[in-house]
Amino acid sequence: MPKLLPSIVFWGVALLTFTPWVSAPLALVLGALVVNGIGLPHYAQPAVWVKRLLALAIVGLGFGVQLEVAWQVTHSYFGIMVVSIGVTLLLALVGGRWLRVDGVTSHLIGSGTAICGGSAIAAVAPAMHARNDQMALALACIFTLNAIALLVFPWLGHLLQLDQSTFGAWAAIAIHDTSSVVGAAQAYGDEALQTATTLKLARALWIIPLALVTAWIYQWHHGVATTRKLTVPLFIVGYILAMACAYIMPQFDSVYQTIFGAAKQLLVFCLYLVGASITWARLRAAGWRPLVLALSLWVVIATFTLGWLLYAAKV
Repeated sequence: MPKLLPSIVFWGVALLTFTPWVSAPLALVLGALVVNGIGLPHYAQPAVWVKRLLALAIVGLGFGVQLEVAWQVTHSYFGIMVVSIGVTLLLALVGGRWLRVDGVTSHLIGSGTAICGGSAIAAVAPAMHARNDQMALALACIFTLNAIALLVFPWLGHLLQLDQSTFGAWAAIAIHDTSSVVGAAQAYGDEALQTATTLKLARALWIIPLALVTAWIYQWHHGVATTRKLTVPLFIVGYILAMACAYIMPQFDSVYQTIFGAAKQLLVFCLYLVGASITWARLRAAGWRPLVLALSLWVVIATFTLGWLLYAAKV
């Protein structure tokens, strides 16, 4: 029986995430409690599952977003998105040198903070021939802050009485991974979720030019060619196609809303899997210097972004 306990607990709690009683932040906490308290079944690979299921959830969310709204959101926040990316990468370079974090790890952390968390790190690392330990360190830092953001951002949003559109934009720009962005936005409201998801996926497209520039700079400094093929993530294409489908054939709105609701529930399960990937060993492996760099970048960008959004709302 003890051998079956991890499986029973893991799947039992997983089923709860498909009920109305478990919110996205709670699902994350439950996942972390399960992995650190009982442990996972030996066959469980939450990091692999969440990547695939999150892609499906994001495509499903596209059916609940109006195309006109998506264009307006991207156009309205384009300036702050570009500025935040540039400032983050610059601060990562300066802060990394000051904290004596090696340049590759600093750039990986900066890329993950600026654009799309683990996806950006995974895209940029081969372009600069990063070692596995450097990737793991950057991912551990970003992953830890993602978990914190999912819990803290909705609370801060309510404390500051942010409207849903402002909160969605803030979450999309100031939180790293897509899973935590949409999780925090879902906890805040449907309008925040639509704004955050659309803007976050627009921000994720910057992975492509960042990886190209990183490869070019690495080649220039080291004379080493890179052969990695850069592609647009399929879930972004699927999200855009889902919005277009809902726009072209509005007569199936009831079907789209059903898919949208199912995608939101699947998202809660994805956050449970994210929580199940948080172990004490992973947190200890991060070390304090890279973690301080990642935390500093996050606090600065989150504060800067919120100030920009609140100022723009007044003028």
